[in-house]
Amino acid sequence: MVFAVAASAQTVAPAAMHATAAPDYEPATCAAPTAAGENHCFLLIRTDVAHHVQSALRPDAAPTGDGYGPNSLQSAYKLASASAADGSGETVAVVDAYNDPDAAADLSTYRSAWGLPACTTASGCFKQVNQNGKTSPLPKAAGTTEWDVEESLDIDMVSAICPECHILLVEASGTTTADLGTAVNSAVRLGAVAVSNSYGGSESTKDPTYDTDYYKHAGVAVTASAGDSDYGVSYPAASQYVTSVGGTSLTQSSSTARGWTETVWNTLLFVEGTGSGCSADDAKPSWQKDTGCAKRTDNDVAADADPNTGVAVYDTYSQGGWLEVGGTSASSPMIAAVFALAGKPAAGTFPSSYTYQHTSDLYDITSGYNGICFPTYLCMAQKGYDGPTGNGTPDGITDFKS
Repeated sequence: MVFAVAASAQTVAPAAMHATAAPDYEPATCAAPTAAGENHCFLLIRTDVAHHVQSALRPDAAPTGDGYGPNSLQSAYKLASASAADGSGETVAVVDAYNDPDAAADLSTYRSAWGLPACTTASGCFKQVNQNGKTSPLPKAAGTTEWDVEESLDIDMVSAICPECHILLVEASGTTTADLGTAVNSAVRLGAVAVSNSYGGSESTKDPTYDTDYYKHAGVAVTASAGDSDYGVSYPAASQYVTSVGGTSLTQSSSTARGWTETVWNTLLFVEGTGSGCSADDAKPSWQKDTGCAKRTDNDVAADADPNTGVAVYDTYSQGGWLEVGGTSASSPMIAAVFALAGKPAAGTFPSSYTYQHTSDLYDITSGYNGICFPTYLCMAQKGYDGPTGNGTPDGITDFKS
């Protein structure tokens, strides 16, 4: 067995390790390793949960046994009390590769089943564009890549967290950083206040250039998934200009005042878990003050990502309707939507910095790990800041305000 170890450090065995049992799941096809300069999604699909189309249920009936829905997620992160006006009219963009021809129809089914207000193309609430921001031509269909599942997950999670937000689905022509980064630029140009990126690849010396070309957008909350391969850093989560989002295991609990417990997401034997660590190529943002990493430390915040505590998603293009999924592909759009709930970021600011200003307004995750490293906070939860969960998970929207 190989354990991830910080490059400049000795091996340290963390105390009080905790990991969830490995569920039956498989990485989506788009999560397979890719060539240098290309990206893959961070999506894990439960295989022990039967899929079923909505017609098997009563009309507008929410599914059961397919993972958490909007009510659960809003309860867990104290978002249920947010005003109906919060996020109203704000646009959250999700950036993915290839086209999901059924995205609009599946989104309508998801929202109807959970009792959320309709969000359609006709009303202007939902828009699907190519990487240049145009409604036509859209890129080639996802085919067997399962990028369609990633897209369904992303737009469903934005719906769950911010029901009044508008949703912009930007579909890149391919999986290169140039294609996906161009899509990010288009999302910003089209007015998104938050842009979620549930994909990543290996770090490279080109990353500082990519930062400037694609991910440096002051006044916009750009979020990126930390990855699903345990301790280690991916890009664009390592960008100093994005909010790097780690993953947790989220469980209902009658023994806590919150009603929920969270730990660092990590399955047994270090098979999968949230990414985190110390970047080799990206500079440290000025608001990040930890001393165990001279460059950018992942992560900033976190949210549910464990497939064993996964979320309900509706996809009919390559799946059988309702399914349960996990991965940090789930946590990034959740956090992007929380930023939108909190209101348009202040001009000239990088919203990642907000999560360091009001840390008492986050749930501090203090248990769990995702590897073996030194300094241990890079891979092990502790009181206050740590790598796997950053400053914590949402406790309302205050920490996400400028």
